[in-house]
Amino acid sequence: QVQAVESGGGAVQAGDSLRLPCVVSGGTFSRLAVGWFRQAPGKEREFVAAINWEGRLTRYGDSVKGRFSISRDNAKKTVYLQMNRLKPEDTAIYSCAVDSAGYGSMWLYEYDYWGQGTQVTVSP
Repeated sequence: QVQAVESGGGAVQAGDSLRLPCVVSGGTFSRLAVGWFRQAPGKEREFVAAINWEGRLTRYGDSVKGRFSISRDNAKKTVYLQMNRLKPEDTAIYSCAVDSAGYGSMWLYEYDYWGQGTQVTVSP
C-alpha cells in the first residue's frame, strides 16, 4: 500500500518562501509520479505541480509558474514543492498525490493515493 505524507506547512507573510516535502512509502518510488494540489476554502481543488517518475518532466499550474518548483530525491523517497514569493491567494491546504502510472499529469483522477494535506497560510 502506497502512502504519502506531507509536512512543512505553516503561517508566513507575503513574499516569504516555504518548502513542502512529500514522503512516499510503499511501492517502487522511482516508478511513481507525484503531484501537488491545493484547495482553498470554498474553492475546488486546484492543480499546483507534478513531476514524472524519472524527474525529467515537470508541470505547473498557471498561477504558480515562475514561483514554485517541484523536485524529487529518490534516495529519500521524497518530492519537494519549493514555494517562493508567496501571495495571500496561495493560502490553502496543500496535498500531494501519487500516480502509479508514473506520468504526473494535472488531472485529479489520474492519482491513486493521496496524503492528508498540510495547511499553508499567507498573510498580506
